Amino acid sequence: MAEPCLHLDADASIKALQSALVSRGHDVTRTPNDWMPLDASDEIQLLGSLAQGRCIFTFNIRDFVALAQRYPRHAGIIVAAQASWTLAALIAALDRVLCETNADDWPGQVRWLNDWR
Repeated sequence: MAEPCLHLDADASIKALQSALVSRGHDVTRTPNDWMPLDASDEIQLLGSLAQGRCIFTFNIRDFVALAQRYPRHAGIIVAAQASWTLAALIAALDRVLCETNADDWPGQVRWLNDWR
């Protein structure tokens, strides 16, 4: 069972979040990086994550739900309402997502992070 790889989009690109997840052994990237510029559109971030074989995590619910309809073969989208999460809670929930799911579970899926609270 392969663990999912994760990308933090520009809205959720918190260095401390990435660092905490990487320190727990997860494969996590964030915008910006060598394949994703800071000013990349939501569409480019979704397609870039797909090209890298990564689920994407975002607080930008409205735009990414619409993009999921336009690109139903995406690599997986995890959404959360930013105001309802502390950094510690984000780390714990995303750690559970990455530990408890399989990479094969994600293609085409849009899931709420609340499912792992």
